[in-house]
Amino acid sequence: MLRRTVLSAPLILLARRAPAQQPPSVIASFSILADMTRQVGGDRITLRAIVGPDQDAHGFQPKPSDAAALTNAALVIRNGLGFEGWLDRMIRSSGYKGALVTATDGIVPRMMEAHHHHHGHDHGGAGRRHNHSVGPRRVPDPHAWQDLGLAQRYLHNITAGLIAADPGNEAHYRRNAEAYAARLMALDQWVRAEVAKVPAARRKIVTSHDAFGYFGEAYGIRFLAPQGVSTEAEPSAAEVGRLIRQIKAENITALFMENMSNPATLQRIAQETGLRVRGRLFADALSSEAGPAPTYEAMFRHNIALMVLTMREDTA
Repeated sequence: MLRRTVLSAPLILLARRAPAQQPPSVIASFSILADMTRQVGGDRITLRAIVGPDQDAHGFQPKPSDAAALTNAALVIRNGLGFEGWLDRMIRSSGYKGALVTATDGIVPRMMEAHHHHHGHDHGGAGRRHNHSVGPRRVPDPHAWQDLGLAQRYLHNITAGLIAADPGNEAHYRRNAEAYAARLMALDQWVRAEVAKVPAARRKIVTSHDAFGYFGEAYGIRFLAPQGVSTEAEPSAAEVGRLIRQIKAENITALFMENMSNPATLQRIAQETGLRVRGRLFADALSSEAGPAPTYEAMFRHNIALMVLTMREDTA
């Protein structure tokens, strides 16, 4: 009996000293996706957002350290719908072999005009980008996270990706996802109730670039913007002029800046219409922890409170 105990002792010590399994490394393309992933993964994952808070994912230029982060990643989560073409090129060039989740899989995108006239896009591989001068073209709108109903599809895809990468923590991920889904459903109902406080005729807003199309369709607000789908878009003088005339004709007074947009065009519109910019909305990126929109849920609460307050004031 003693001999058996002594022989087994080293095995017990080895078991005690065995290192704990490292949480899977997960890469999210930008801050909004990172927050969604954090709500599901919690402390069971190591999470990194390539494009952080208050950074613009449209024209992002990856650093070597961003590509290096892919080396040990178990999972990469992207938005898709053309939002982060730089990530697709980085994945190809880095030789990343891990799992890839496209959060918008299963969503039928709304189509919109890309108003900018000079654009670069891929023709057959990394590094082969060509510029063309073209007129307005129809492109998928990538900002599907602006509809809380569609966010449920994001949540489904992210959760499935985490479970596939780390099946041992499936129960944890499913439990967090169910709680998060319930919060998003409640938030969706709150948004609808808040918008209902504004007369339908006054539900018109001008923003920096066209990031709120899904939001407008879901919640009954009409958004106008001088820029197209990308913050890199440069509207023509004729386009800006048409928007100014429309603002005056329809007596639109809700004018907002976005946290990731160049203010010059919107400032010109404010000067020529006599309006003032009524605040800053968050569309493509969250704020820092110290800001008003550090999470996806906080972003919606901040945006809708500001929109509704401004539109209701304009009815006085």
